Amino acid sequence: MPLLSTSCAADYIFVIDLPGAPNPVRLGDHGMARSAPVKILIIEDEPKTGAYLRQGLCEAGFNVDLARDGRDGLYLASQGGYDLLILDVMLPGLDGWQVLRAVRKQGLTMPVLFLSARDQVEDRVKGLESGADDYLVKPFSFAELLARVRSILRRGRGGTDSTTLRVADLELDLLRRRVARGGRRIDLTAKEFGLLELLMRRHGEVLPRSLIASQVWDMNFDSDTNVIEVAMRRLRVKVDEGFEVKLIQTVRGMGYVLDEPDAH
Repeated sequence: MPLLSTSCAADYIFVIDLPGAPNPVRLGDHGMARSAPVKILIIEDEPKTGAYLRQGLCEAGFNVDLARDGRDGLYLASQGGYDLLILDVMLPGLDGWQVLRAVRKQGLTMPVLFLSARDQVEDRVKGLESGADDYLVKPFSFAELLARVRSILRRGRGGTDSTTLRVADLELDLLRRRVARGGRRIDLTAKEFGLLELLMRRHGEVLPRSLIASQVWDMNFDSDTNVIEVAMRRLRVKVDEGFEVKLIQTVRGMGYVLDEPDAH
């Protein structure tokens, strides 16, 4: 199967030949030339899983490329300047172990997250000892994968990048899992913390319910459920109640946004 490489912002897709590439490479109309703060390469041969991961990570703000066999993935890994490689173990062409060994042999030091349905301790140890940074067993929730991706990226940047999010007088400490506003600590559930983290990372941006459902609850949005509205109402009480400036706003018919009302 040909390699698929698309920018998250791609509007059109076309096929070109790159010298030395095992197969034709499909690029979005912005392609890999589009700059992005973080570039992630997924090597996953299962089409639904690959598309699911790519869509979720794109929605989380990453620039993501997808390859569907080991040889094509290795070619892209050696060419693309990626910040993270998400690598399935069982791949056609070259398996994940072979891809990882080849990547390290080339002197490439980007962190690697292994995905595998094999949950034996021996397999996990083999992955970590082969040079992987983490090992996630299938099936997994997207929320867990996203948390591990962010953790790996923070470690790769010396653990000092984006460990605290701030909007106005609201602070969220990613490492200690603490939230405070105006110096007053706010106790949140795990889901509320994930929801607030998403809102703060993309503050000023109206987030539709479908995106919130996929990112925080790892589910497709169902218009018949009010789980998001209930969670948002509870979060708003904890974050905004008692403060003159209300940070969490509902945009009717569109979604939710966290921002300072006079920020613009």
